[in-house]
Amino acid sequence: MKNIIISWSSGKDSMLTLERLFESNQYNVVGLYTTHVKGEVPFQVTPLHVVQMQADALNLPLIAIELPEVFPSNPIYQKHVIDGLKNSHLTIDAVAFGDMFCNGIVEYRKSYIEPAGFEPVFPLLGEDSQALANEILKRNIETRLVTVDSNVLSRNLCGELYSKSLIDMLPENVDPCGENGEFHTLVCNSKYFANPITLRCESLEHHVRFTHLRYCV
Repeated sequence: MKNIIISWSSGKDSMLTLERLFESNQYNVVGLYTTHVKGEVPFQVTPLHVVQMQADALNLPLIAIELPEVFPSNPIYQKHVIDGLKNSHLTIDAVAFGDMFCNGIVEYRKSYIEPAGFEPVFPLLGEDSQALANEILKRNIETRLVTVDSNVLSRNLCGELYSKSLIDMLPENVDPCGENGEFHTLVCNSKYFANPITLRCESLEHHVRFTHLRYCV
């Protein structure tokens, strides 16, 4: 079995990727890695200590890689990620990503992962979004919307549980997994968590386009 580390966003796609790899006979999951800016994961705006809680609940080490800004240039981003993986003191053969769409992302990931000596792995790539959403629900992966793009969705959905009823009410132009950036999620529980993470919602933080859930645990 190859030792694999997972690119961890803190959301449902990462969790589904992890569950599938846990159940694989080809890979041994040795850890998670996440990139952050000043202690928050971009887009989800998940505080780093909450990501650490997820890793602890999964009994996996977390490699936290700090970026200088949310959108650094590709060479800077790639160097930070590769240096972080190589300096992690973990034995890594492969790196897994939760990407779903064949939109050039595979070629981009390969362009810096393979030269570093790692195998890029995409367990969800090319699968139907509705089928993946159904699998997330069937697996009882508990997740909440923590970021909403108010250009396409109501801000009031921020903080809501990702559920069949929520998916059913999404507009037709919204991907059921939010893969176009319509929303981002935070995983609070799964069958592989030693304990759930309970969120206490404090406020909704509104920006020009995006609304973020602010909470304590």
